[in-house]
Amino acid sequence: MREDEYIRHDATSLAELVRAGETTAGELLDAAMARLARWNPRINAVVLELEERARKQIRGGIADAPFAGVPFLVKDLDGFLAGAEFTASSRSLAGFVPTRDSELFTRYQQAGLMIFGKTNTPEFGLVGTTESRMRGPARNPWQTLYTPGGSSGGSAAAVAARIVPMAHAGDGGGSIRIPASACGLFGLKPSRGRTPMGPDETEQWSGLVQRHAVTLTVRDSARLLDATHGADPGSPYVAPPPGRPYAEEVKRNPGTLRIAFSKGSSLGRTVHPECARAVEDTAKLLSDLGHEVVEAAPVLEREALSHAFLVTLASCTAAIVREVGRMRGRAVHPREIEPATQFLARLGESLPAAEYETARLRMQAASRALAPFFEEYDVFVDATMAHPPARIGEWALPRALESAIRVFAPVAPRRIMLKALEHFSAEALERTANTMIFNMSGQPSMSVPLGWSTTGMPSDVKLLWSNEGLPLGVQFTARYGDEATLFRLAAQLEMARPWRERVPQEPA
Repeated sequence: MREDEYIRHDATSLAELVRAGETTAGELLDAAMARLARWNPRINAVVLELEERARKQIRGGIADAPFAGVPFLVKDLDGFLAGAEFTASSRSLAGFVPTRDSELFTRYQQAGLMIFGKTNTPEFGLVGTTESRMRGPARNPWQTLYTPGGSSGGSAAAVAARIVPMAHAGDGGGSIRIPASACGLFGLKPSRGRTPMGPDETEQWSGLVQRHAVTLTVRDSARLLDATHGADPGSPYVAPPPGRPYAEEVKRNPGTLRIAFSKGSSLGRTVHPECARAVEDTAKLLSDLGHEVVEAAPVLEREALSHAFLVTLASCTAAIVREVGRMRGRAVHPREIEPATQFLARLGESLPAAEYETARLRMQAASRALAPFFEEYDVFVDATMAHPPARIGEWALPRALESAIRVFAPVAPRRIMLKALEHFSAEALERTANTMIFNMSGQPSMSVPLGWSTTGMPSDVKLLWSNEGLPLGVQFTARYGDEATLFRLAAQLEMARPWRERVPQEPA
C-alpha cells in the first residue's frame, strides 16, 4: 500500500481492506514504518520502536477482529506492555521492563491492533505539554515550534502526522483532550470506570485518570471503545453499560439537544479571544443543526477546586515517586527526577492527610454541584484549551526557580514552594482550566477539532492551508455514563464540518 493511499484511510477502513484481501497487515505496517521514518526525526513522537513485536504478531496470524492488522501506538505511560521498557519519560525508571500487559493493552491486541511503538510523554504525565528531559520535546506536526500538548502529546503528534490513524492516550486533567485540540484530532475522555486500569493499578490520581485514544475519526473512537470498555477484576467502580454498541450510536441522529455554551474559563481567569471565537462559532453551528442552544455555565468554586486539584496532583506525585522506588527496589534520588516533579513530590510529602482528604471531598462535592446543571442541559460546550498551543519551552520553570527547588526542596522553605506552585498554576493550569473539572466529576468529555488559530504564526511557516494556523478544539461534555450522546453529536459535527482531509505539510 502506498503512503498516499494509507493516509487517506481511518482505522476502520484499513481493517476493512485487510478483511477484503485488498491489502495485508504487513503492507500496512510497512506504510506506518515509512511514515515514522519520514516524520519522527521532525516531531519526536515515538520514543521506542517495536517493529519486530508487530512483525511477530503478524506472523502468528491475523484474527477476525474489529481492527485486524491496523498499526497502533501506545503511550510510554498509562499502561504496561510486557517485554517493552516502561519509563514514563523519567530517568528514575530507565531500564524497567514489565512482565505482563495491562488489561487495556491486552484488549487492544485482541481487537487486532498491531502495536509497533511507544509514544512520548512528559515525566509521569504531570503537565499539558510533552517536553521531558529524558526524551526531549515532542513537536506539533502543524508547526514544530509549538507543543502538541500533553500528556498524550506523542500519540497526538503521531496521529496528526498520519503515522497511525489512532493511538492510545490517557487523561487525568485533560491529557486526551488537550493534545487532540492542539493537533486537530478527535479525543474522547470516557466516563470514570469505562475502561480498565488493572491488573497493576486500581486507579490513578484518585480516580481522575481515564484511558482511551486520540483518533482521526469519530467512528474509530467509538469502535475502539466498543472493543475495550468494561471493568476488569478488582475495579473499584464500574460505569453503567451502554445501551447499544457505540459504533451504532455514531449512525444515529442525536435529535434536538438542549446545549449550554460558555466562552469563559471553568477554573481559570482568562480565555484567548480566538478560543472564545471558536466556541461562539460552534454555538452557531449547533443552532443551525437544530439544537436548542443557550449561553450558560455551571457555577463553580474556582479557587477551591484549583487548590483541590493541585493538592491531589502533589499528593499523588509523591505516591508515584514512592511506588517507583518500590518497583525498582531502591528509593528515587532527587537528581533522577525533574525539578517540577521533585517539587510536587516534596509538596505532596509535606501535606497532612487531612488536606488530601479535604481535596477529595471538595472534588466529589463539585460532582454533586454539576449534576443539576446537567439535568437541565444535555451537553455543555466550552473551549478545550483556554489558550492556543504554547511554543516549545514556554511552560518551563525559570532556571532560577529550578535551581532553588534543587537546593531547597529537601528542606522545603514555604516561600520557595509557594512561588513554584504559583508559577505552575499560572503557566500550566490557567491554559488547561476547562478540562480538569470533568476529571473531577468523572463525566465523559470530548474535544472536537472545529477551530483554527492564525495568531502568532511566523510569516515563513508553510501550511497546507496557508491562511490557517494551529488547530483549536472545542470541548463537549455530557452526563456521567452518556458517551452515546457525545458520539451521536460528534458524528453530526464531523459530517457538517469535516476535518479529516486537513493534513500538515509533509517534511521536505
